[in-house]
Amino acid sequence: MIVVAGEALIDLVPQGTGALASLRPALGGGPYNTAVALGRLGSPTAFCSRTSRDAFGEALLDGLRTAGVDVSAVQRGPEPTTLAVATLDGDGSAAYSFYVDGTADRLFAAPDRLPEGTRAVSFGTCSLVLEPGASAYEELMRAASARGVFTALDPNIRPGLIPDADAYRARFRNWLPSVSLLKLSEEDARWLGGTPREWLAAGPSAVVVTRGGDGLTAFTRDGGEHSVPGEKVAVVDTIGAGDTVNAALLHGLATWDALSPEALADLSPGHWTRLLGFAARAAAVTCSRAGAEPPYAAEVGGV
Repeated sequence: MIVVAGEALIDLVPQGTGALASLRPALGGGPYNTAVALGRLGSPTAFCSRTSRDAFGEALLDGLRTAGVDVSAVQRGPEPTTLAVATLDGDGSAAYSFYVDGTADRLFAAPDRLPEGTRAVSFGTCSLVLEPGASAYEELMRAASARGVFTALDPNIRPGLIPDADAYRARFRNWLPSVSLLKLSEEDARWLGGTPREWLAAGPSAVVVTRGGDGLTAFTRDGGEHSVPGEKVAVVDTIGAGDTVNAALLHGLATWDALSPEALADLSPGHWTRLLGFAARAAAVTCSRAGAEPPYAAEVGGV
């Protein structure tokens, strides 16, 4: 079982151009997209979060169930669902503004235990920024790591939500001893101001950096550097592409029974090439569709 911990929200995606273009609500949030992608790829997956009892919250849970994701660890509350308004540029890349005050996911409380059979827990995005929930997710990350559970982190930086950039960067560095696999984009890496080698020295067994259409690179503690090119595709938008990469990496590692820091360190260059290539194929499918619509296993083949 792979547990994904973090926010579920509604993306409001523009239909057309101009400041008053109509907005289409879509199920989203980085952790939510990761959980759906894992479910569609066929990995046993559970979602650990707090969602609203409003209509959006019900739709989010329905989306998880449809993807085969276990929602028994989801907490519920009367507060509204977080909204994210997407703005798309000419190449389909998305930027977001958020409506987060008083929303349900911010009040997440760390659970006493993880679902039975948990092999890995994935964290990231807004849930590690917005208090008081951010501290609860951090508590869960540290507790899982201390028990020997594989942990994955995708910070998925949203600068507009971070009031103190230096404080967040320091907090990020403090997470690294509790992280097995760090995945982040080139943009995230520039904003954080570090390097893969620095981050590896602090804790993770591997760091994967995504480079958009140019592909992915994995850095490992033994000095390895493994890269694959991006898959060529007609991009509709990039919403959910990074989340799909995150899911594909976890799915591939689970398939190989490699969800441990030791197993990750033992992967051969050939395994890394296959894993990164699988993630690139999966992300390309997501980019070919409007909104966060990750692929099913039959669309990307095996890892």
